[in-house]
Amino acid sequence: MTVKELARDAVLARTGLPTPGPGVDITVPIPSQRLQNLVELARTLCGQPVTAINIITENLQYQVATAGMEPYLCSREDSMCAVGFLNGTPTVLEDASLDPRYSNNPYVDGRRGEVRFYASIPLVAEDGFVLGTLCAGARETGQLSDRQLKGLEILAAEIVEALQLEHRARQLADALAEAQRSNTLLAEFAGRISHDLRNPLTSVLGYVELARDDAEALEDRQIAEYLDVVANSGQRMLSMVSDVLSYATIGGDVRPTCLSLQDLVRDVVQDLAASIEEYGASIECGDLAFTADPVQMRVLLQNLVHNAITYSRPGIPPVIHVTGHRADDGTTLRVIDNGKGISEGDRKRVLDPLVRLHREDDPPGTGLGLATAARIAAASGGRLEIGPVPGDGTMVTIHLGANS
Repeated sequence: MTVKELARDAVLARTGLPTPGPGVDITVPIPSQRLQNLVELARTLCGQPVTAINIITENLQYQVATAGMEPYLCSREDSMCAVGFLNGTPTVLEDASLDPRYSNNPYVDGRRGEVRFYASIPLVAEDGFVLGTLCAGARETGQLSDRQLKGLEILAAEIVEALQLEHRARQLADALAEAQRSNTLLAEFAGRISHDLRNPLTSVLGYVELARDDAEALEDRQIAEYLDVVANSGQRMLSMVSDVLSYATIGGDVRPTCLSLQDLVRDVVQDLAASIEEYGASIECGDLAFTADPVQMRVLLQNLVHNAITYSRPGIPPVIHVTGHRADDGTTLRVIDNGKGISEGDRKRVLDPLVRLHREDDPPGTGLGLATAARIAAASGGRLEIGPVPGDGTMVTIHLGANS
C-alpha cells in the first residue's frame, strides 16, 4: 500500500466525502439529484441493469448514488471495484467468473451475488487521486462498444466534477452560516458595549449639565467654556455609540411588512423637525406601497434625509424629493436633494463605514449614515447607489429586492 493509500481516509475527508468513524461507522448522505441523474444516465448509456458510484475508503466501499439496486456497504477486501481501481484505467469483463482476479469474489461466486458482466471506470480527481469508481454490472454476460465505454469515461469525469462542486457548495454554505453567526455575535457585542458606554456617558453629561448651571450662576466664564467643550465631546461620543450600534445590528432580524412611503417620510419629518426648521428645509414625497422591514427602512430614509438637510449649500434652503416606483425586479426609492453633491470619485467610497469627506463647512459626523443605509438596502436583497442631479445636488437610489 502506497503512502497516499495509507492516508486515503484523510484525503477523502478533505474532498468532503464521508469516511468511517470509530467502530467503522459511516453515514452516507442521500444522493443529490445531480449524482442520481448521472448514475441513471450511465445505466441508460451502457444498457446494463445496475450502475453505481462507489467511493472506496481505506477499509470500506460505499455508494453515493445507485441505479437499479439499493446502496450497500462492504469491506474493501470484498469489493470488486477495489481490485484494480488504483491503476486509473477502465476494467471491462464480459464474464467476471472467468477472470482469476474476480472468480472467488463473494459478489461473483454466489455468496453475495452472481455478477457476470462487469465494467468499472475509476473516478480520478485533478490531483490524480482516485476517489472510487463508476461501475456497471449484470447477472448475464455482456459487452460494451467503444462508444459506450467512451461515454462512461466522460460521465466519470462529470461525476468527479459534481462531487467537487457539491463539496464547494457545502463549504460556502458553512462559511455563510459562520458569517451569519459572527454577525449575530457582533450585533450582541455592539449592543452590550453600547449599553456599557451609554450609561456612563449619559451620567457624565448629566453632571456636566449640572456643573454648567452652577458655573453660570457663579459667573465663572472659563469653567463654563471648559464644560461646554466636555459636553460637546460627550455628545459626539454618544452619537457615535448610537451610530455604531445601528450599523452593527442592521440585517440581523428583518421583518418585512407592507409599508407606505408617505407614512414613513412623515415619521422621518417628525423625527427631524428641529433640523428641518433650523435649515428651512422642505420635503416632498409621493406615495407608494411596498414591502420591507419598517424599522430598518425608517432608519435608512432618516439617514438619507438628514444628510440631504445638513449637507446643503450655504444660504440655500434644502429642497428634498422622495420618490418611489415598482417594477418587475422590485421596488426603487430615490432621495434627491439640491445640496453640495458628491464627486464621482467619492460616491462609492462614502458607502464604506467611518469614511467622511472633510469638506469645508461640512457638519460633524461619524461617517456611518450612508454605510448604514447601504447595509439596510443589502439586507433587503438590494443595493444603494449615489449619483448626481442636473445642476447641484445628489440623488441616492435604493434598489430593493424582488420580494419588495
